[in-house]
Amino acid sequence: MANFSTTLTKKGVATWNLEYRRVENAGGGWPGTFQDVAAGVDFLRTVAQSWPLDLQRVVAVGHSSGGHLALWAAARHRLPASSPLYKDKPLPLRGVISLGGVPDLRSFVEYGKGVCGDRQQRLLGGTPSEVADRYAQASPGEMPPLGVPQQLVYGAADKAVPIDLFRAYEETARQKGDSVRVTLLGKSGHFEMLSPQSDVWPAVENAILTAVGAQ
Repeated sequence: MANFSTTLTKKGVATWNLEYRRVENAGGGWPGTFQDVAAGVDFLRTVAQSWPLDLQRVVAVGHSSGGHLALWAAARHRLPASSPLYKDKPLPLRGVISLGGVPDLRSFVEYGKGVCGDRQQRLLGGTPSEVADRYAQASPGEMPPLGVPQQLVYGAADKAVPIDLFRAYEETARQKGDSVRVTLLGKSGHFEMLSPQSDVWPAVENAILTAVGAQ
């Protein structure tokens, strides 16, 4: 995401590129991966003490698994206080943009085995039937309404995360009152949308600049 972030910074957008423990890392998966994302987002309050950030215009952007986590970051204010993922007064987001992301983990379980192997089950510690409570707290698809404007961007040639898997999420989110905009990039697979040198970059850049109110 370095080139992605640097390009946006040149457009005047402050970027905060989060890392988090993966399932291969000690402490990754449930609940560590989610706790890392939450801590990273909320730490912007500390960063803003040294840098002139407008915390009223924070937008989460993520790609692929990061797209799921960006949506989750927007949804986490709905977590019950009993959840190990809960944090008091999470930083509010102005919007969220998921680039080739997975908004509904349950819908991705079977298809995802051919893409990610068993990583999704390792992330949450089991299947939806085995750890239903964790899916309820970790999958944006089970947490609507998020109460945050969402942009879901997919590549028409994306075989890793095809748009058709998540039509139901789009419909349900709107029925629950969420603002959801879906964009299909005709010349993109799973990764082209990340490259500022690609034909589809202007659409991605425009989505981000519009979300933060930079144009």
